[in-house]
Amino acid sequence: MGSYHNPMTPCISQACTLPHSFADDVAAYPAGGAVELWLTKLEQHLSSASADDTVKLLADRGLRPVAAALRGGLLVSQGEQRRAHFDHLKRRLDLCQRFGVPVLVVGSDFGPTADPTAIGRSLVSLAEAARWAAGFGVKLALEFRGQDAFCNNLDTALTLVERCGEGSVGVCLDVFHYYKGPSKPDDLDRLTAANLAHVQVCDVAGVPRELMADADRVMPGDGDFRLGPIVERLKAIGYAGAVSLELPNPVLWQLPPAQVADAGATALGRLLGGG
Repeated sequence: MGSYHNPMTPCISQACTLPHSFADDVAAYPAGGAVELWLTKLEQHLSSASADDTVKLLADRGLRPVAAALRGGLLVSQGEQRRAHFDHLKRRLDLCQRFGVPVLVVGSDFGPTADPTAIGRSLVSLAEAARWAAGFGVKLALEFRGQDAFCNNLDTALTLVERCGEGSVGVCLDVFHYYKGPSKPDDLDRLTAANLAHVQVCDVAGVPRELMADADRVMPGDGDFRLGPIVERLKAIGYAGAVSLELPNPVLWQLPPAQVADAGATALGRLLGGG
């Protein structure tokens, strides 16, 4: 059949080595690879190092920042809280622009309750955030959360992105939340190269979906998730973005970051294949 070129970029998230310093991560992650930045960790590093020196630190290792994450609060907050969250967004977008990060993950934040007013407010905020992101040359990736009352599945996240009507926002497909929440295999049929902005992968072994927590995440292939059909769908739509290993597991945090990163790179290579 000839050789197959896989356009997806395997990537390690700094959530995998969260307690370690930014500089330790850079030294430990595979040279010439890609990294999903944990922006709080970067900000801590920048408190004692210049941005120029930090850009050089990454460049000397050949590490490419391909994504970063912004936690919840942006979509349904109001008043002074909303202004504070948007100020925070703009600071993070400025960091992304400075470090050449093309994608910023934004978590949905509906929590245990949702009403039509909150849903409408979230669309307004998502559209405004997307316009800000476009101004910084960044694409937002909306991450659904499997335990929330609303936007807990891929189908709803895709609908919010469509209704938002901004080209600078897509969805983040985190397979943990895909499996934890009520997403269905049919939802994958709605994915396109245009509406999928980022992918995060992991696995979970032997834990009921209702009880799965971030600390249960393990390397892809070591658990029960059926990841093969998801990867096949990504290939079928020509997805050319990052596939990021995201394992905020306290057991892994105790290991040397190079050990975690090397094992992660191997697992990603097996998962994506054909590269």
